[in-house]
This record gives sequence, structure tokens and C-alpha cells, in this order.
Amino acid sequence: MKEKIRTITEKECPLEIAVNTISGKWKIPIIWRMNEGEKRPSEFLRGIANVDRRVLNQQLKEMEADGLIIKTSFKELPPRVEYRLTELGEKLVKVLWELNEWGKLLI
Repeated sequence: MKEKIRTITEKECPLEIAVNTISGKWKIPIIWRMNEGEKRPSEFLRGIANVDRRVLNQQLKEMEADGLIIKTSFKELPPRVEYRLTELGEKLVKVLWELNEWGKLLI
């Protein structure tokens, strides 16, 4: 008799959830640069080649909603915002560092 294979849903697969959380062309470069400390959106625009402001803002919003970063708004003129990693985001950096080391093996 053939064994029936149960389908795993996304909610049951932590790896799929993790990959979906960091998917997006600019999320990993954004997180990688935030490891250096708090950043303003203009610093991402200067530090990441070819990133579009609209796309950057969307990815920052998604990462904030996922609990990877915290946005701080300063009530001053001109308005200023900064982003920093949460504890969850800092743990992601450690994973990305290991992935970076693994990637070097492929070069």
C-alpha cells in the first residue's frame, strides 16, 4: 500500500515563513547595512545601488510589520526618521552572516 504524504502548509513550515519574510530584492541589503547602526532612508538610497525610493519605503514598511526593524520618527523640522534593528532583526543578521560565509564557498 502506498504511503500518503501529508502536505505541509506555510504556517507549519518555519523555513518557508523565514524565506518569505526576507524575500524582496532589497531586504537583505537593507538589513545588512542596518547592522552598522541606525540608518535614515537617504543613507539606504546612497548605500544601495539602483534602489528606488518607493520600493525602499515599501520594503521598510514590510520589515517593520514583520518585526525586523523599528522606525523612529523625530518631531523636528525638517522631519527625520531613522530605522534600527529589533532583537529579531539582529538574530537575522547572524543567520545572514553564516549564509554569507556559505556563499563564499560557491565562488
